[in-house]
This record gives sequence, structure tokens and C-alpha cells, in this order.
Amino acid sequence: MDEWEEQETATSGTCALTSDTSTGGTQGDFWNSDHGEFQGGESLRFFFTDGDGQNNTAERSSFSRRGGRGRGVCGGGVDILGLCSGLFFIIDLNDSLHISLKDLLMWLASVCNTGHGDTPAENADASDRPRVTYVPPPPSEDEESIFSHYESGVNFDKYDEILVDVSGTNPPPAIMTFDEAALCESLKRNVSKSGYVKPTPVQKHGIPIISAGRDLMACAQTGSGKTAAFLLPILQQLMADGAAASCFSEMQEPDAIIVAPTRELINQIYLEARKFAYGTCVRPVVVYGGVSTGHQIRDLSRGCNVLCGTPGRLLDMIGRGKVGLTKVRYLVLDEADRMLDMGFEPDMRRLVGSPGMPSKENRQTLMFSATFPEDIQRLAADFLKTDYLFLAVGIVGGACSDVEQTFVQVTKFAKREQLIDLLKSTGSERTMVFVETKRQADFIATILCQEKFPTTSIHGDREQWQREQALGDFRSGKCSVLVATSVGARGLDIPDVQFVVNFDLPNNIDEYVHRIGRTGRCGNTGRAVSFYDPGADSELARSLVTILSKAQQEVPSWLEESAFSGHSPSGFNPPRKHFASTDLRKGPQGGFFQDGSVTSQLAAQTAADDEEWE
Repeated sequence: MDEWEEQETATSGTCALTSDTSTGGTQGDFWNSDHGEFQGGESLRFFFTDGDGQNNTAERSSFSRRGGRGRGVCGGGVDILGLCSGLFFIIDLNDSLHISLKDLLMWLASVCNTGHGDTPAENADASDRPRVTYVPPPPSEDEESIFSHYESGVNFDKYDEILVDVSGTNPPPAIMTFDEAALCESLKRNVSKSGYVKPTPVQKHGIPIISAGRDLMACAQTGSGKTAAFLLPILQQLMADGAAASCFSEMQEPDAIIVAPTRELINQIYLEARKFAYGTCVRPVVVYGGVSTGHQIRDLSRGCNVLCGTPGRLLDMIGRGKVGLTKVRYLVLDEADRMLDMGFEPDMRRLVGSPGMPSKENRQTLMFSATFPEDIQRLAADFLKTDYLFLAVGIVGGACSDVEQTFVQVTKFAKREQLIDLLKSTGSERTMVFVETKRQADFIATILCQEKFPTTSIHGDREQWQREQALGDFRSGKCSVLVATSVGARGLDIPDVQFVVNFDLPNNIDEYVHRIGRTGRCGNTGRAVSFYDPGADSELARSLVTILSKAQQEVPSWLEESAFSGHSPSGFNPPRKHFASTDLRKGPQGGFFQDGSVTSQLAAQTAADDEEWE
């Protein structure tokens, strides 16, 4: 969730010492010299440069041995985050302050042994916390950069063969070309500049449904063009109605609100909206946590027709009176299954129940995801009109068949060597490595850096500028390996990711589908390798067999045996009904159920990763 209390980011030209209270403990007892361990919850952040301006790998590696994380071995910087419960280091090599590593470590030891501070960190008043001052660099105004896009892969034409099911009353006919979408000239020109030649199945059916004013629940494979499917008809209608942003107004009243779970995904949606709205009167704005609130308020005040936001920061802006809801015509939930699970359903209900928000009968509500469990489909009925349409493209909840999926049976303690051997064999291919915890992300990234793999990481504990820099380094190829927790699993559209490694398998099958969907996008092919630990992952076995079978992938005999052996645990994730391409309103005889008030009973694991949310 977004942190409403802002925290300061140190600026260039200083050597800053700040505290982090996330793990509790006292500031006065965080160093135990007898055992050489970090204790308590103090965080120290240091910003410095090596005296000769060079990255000394040997010194950096020795400093990382406390369990930290190295970043950017090949180019200009290293972050070291302590994995023990005590100190949290950020070391950024830049030109702000010249100090040797030896002097820094001596100074660090003296600071630690003096017991910096006397007040327990957890008792600090929230009003005394420093404010976030980070302002992200403005997006490029260069037209070539704005319209840079994926090149379609060799399997793009296979999209035409994908089965599509539209259920509900009187669905409008699909379009076959973008010309049939009746887009205005500006929008048509921007679509063409973006490299769109013909619509994908979710666009063929989704665009006319939204243009007809119908509520929609759409489920399609990752990388299938869902973002354009909802942006294009919304922008077309706003342009046709002559929508113009109200400049320099203290309260902005957007026509459309788009909500997504993570900062990276919502920023990606914003950039797509900005691309399609280029040169028009429609102005999109994005708000998310980790960035100066004042900066975002100033950006809002310049006018806003389409507001993209993560839940916490969006509700904060509404609470501050900076965003009014009376003119909202479109409410879009991207990754809607996660937006409506147990941990975040209350925020969505707060949003639709906020003063001024039109009722569901007086707005258009659109939900998109690659996975829609049946309990979420039932819960979603509370947010949608009763005659909403359900669009299923391909296998609902299924994995993309363009991704070659391989499983390696390996025990927990053998994974590290297996990963290093795997990366040595892949060369410089752009690779995402998924792990289950933030500490594991830091640890694995450190190990890979020490093995000379240019690596960076992204997870919920990293500050926003670090997360953006990590993604930038990965996109540019400066770092060919990105270690990520679930915060990087959904929606991120990074070109040329050839390889996904599940170092840790997730605890639910939907998360697996999203993770491997980071490769094999837009008709391109990709590979995914997953480490299967029989002692930890057996509850996922049956669902994995189902996924592999439906994606026409080879199922290892040992995995099949694990899935269907009589000794398997009773807590399986069995092949659930939502893998069938059907609307759950359909009864056994093809009828529709009417009860939309069923309470979601998601398993506890869906809330286990709440800390990754924004």
C-alpha cells in the first residue's frame, strides 16, 4: 500500500544518515560487536563515491558479505542492503562526496559502537518523519521515444486462432481492423505510430464492447494487448466529446480513473495513455507512492482527464480534496483479481463509496486480468452492472503457449548453484529471476554480482528512485539479470525478456502464470525454468500439471507422479473451474446465476504478499 507519510530521500552532495523503523527495535542497541551481527531495527543510508572514481570489486564484495546486495557491477554503482534485521545500507557511487571505503567502515564502526540515538525508533512521532522529496525525471518528450514499441514476434498471427468466448446479453460484434473502431484521426495516427497493425483478440472484442457503453470483465493471456483494449475506446469517447482538462484548478475532476496494484504497472499504463493521447486535448496524469506528494499535486493542478493511480496514493489525493469524482465516467481495474482479493477489497470499496463517485449504474466499470478465480468473479458483481459482459480469450488462467516451460527438481540448498550454472549457459540473455521474499531478492542479487553477472533487483522495500533505476538498468541492458519478488510479476512490459527463472515457486498458480508472462509477449517466444523443491512445492503440483497440459507443454513424469500420488498432501491447489473458458454466471444448463453478493473466500496465501502492494 502507498505510504501516506512521506519519507526523505537524500540528495546529491551530502552524506546522509537516516533511520528506518520498519523492523522495530531501538536505535541504541543495533550493533553486537561480540558476535559481529546486526541487531534491532536501525537503518543507515550512506551516499558516497570511491576516492578514485572506480568500482573496486574486491572491496565491494567484502563489504557485501554481511548478506547485502550488490547492484550494477558493470557500470557505475552498487547498492548494499543488509539482510540481517539490523542495518540497511545504500551505497551509491557518484560524484557527491569523496571518501575511501576504509575510512567509511572505520567511521561506521565508531557510529555503531556509540549507540546512535536514545529514542526507540518505533516511538517516534509520525509527524517528525522526514518527507519524501524524490521527484522522478519527466518522461521524454522525444516523439521517437514516446512511440517506441515491441516488434511483433513470429507467432503474432497465431493470435487469430485463439478461441474467444463472449458471454452475457447482446454483445456487440467484434471488429477485424482498427479502421472499424471508428477512431478519430489523431488517435488513429498515434495507433499507427505505435506499431499497431491489426487488433489482437482482446482488442477485437473489448474495443466495441467498451464503445457500446457496456461493463466488462475481460480475461486474456499476459502480453495480449489488454491495456490498449481499454485505453483506445475511452480516449476515443473523451476526444469525441471534446473533453478538455481544467488547467490550474485546485481540485481536478477526471473523466476516467485507472487503478493498478503496483507503481511500475500504473506508470506503464500512464505512459501508454500519454502515447495514445499525444497531440490531443486529453491529458493523463499518474499518482503513486514513493514520490513527492507536492510534485504530484502540482502535476494534477495542470489538468487531468485520465487519472492513473495505485490505491493508497489515489485515496490520499481524494482525501486531500485534490481529486473530485463527480465526473467519473470510466472506472478501470487492471489486474482486477488482485485489486479485489481479501487484502485490497476494502480500498476498492472505499474508492467506489467515496463522496461524489457515481454509482455503478451511472458509470462504466471495466476489469482486466490474466487470471480471474471464480470467487473474484462473484465478488466483482458488486462493482459491475448486472448485464456486464464476460470476455474470455484463450484458456482463462492459462499460460501462454509461446513460453517454453521447463521444470528442474532441486532441493532448497542446491538452488543457488543450479541458478549460476543456468545463467552461465544462457549467456547475456535478458533474464528475470523470481524469488519469494525481499531478503532472498537481495541475497541472490549479491551472489550473482559476486559471480560477475551484472544484476539488479526490485522489491517493495527499495525506495522509488532505486526501483526506477533498477528497471531502467534492466531495460537498457546495463544489467542483464533482474531479481524480483511478486512486485515485478504483474503487467510489466519489458522488451526482449528471453528468460524467466522461478528460483522460488509461488504459493498459488495464478502468480506462476503472471510470472512466466514476463516473456513470450506480443507473439514472441520465451523460456521459463522453474526450480521445484519436492519438500516445499508439492501442493502446487496438480495445478502445474494442468497448466503445462493446457499450454501443450511436456509434463515431467516425476511431476505427474508428485501430483497424483496417494501420498500427496491434502492441501492441493486442484485444477480450478476458472481454467475453463466460461463465464461463471453460466449454470450447468447454460443459465446464469443471479447472486452477486457472495463473499470472497480466498485462501490465506493471496494475502501473504500484501507487503508487495503499493
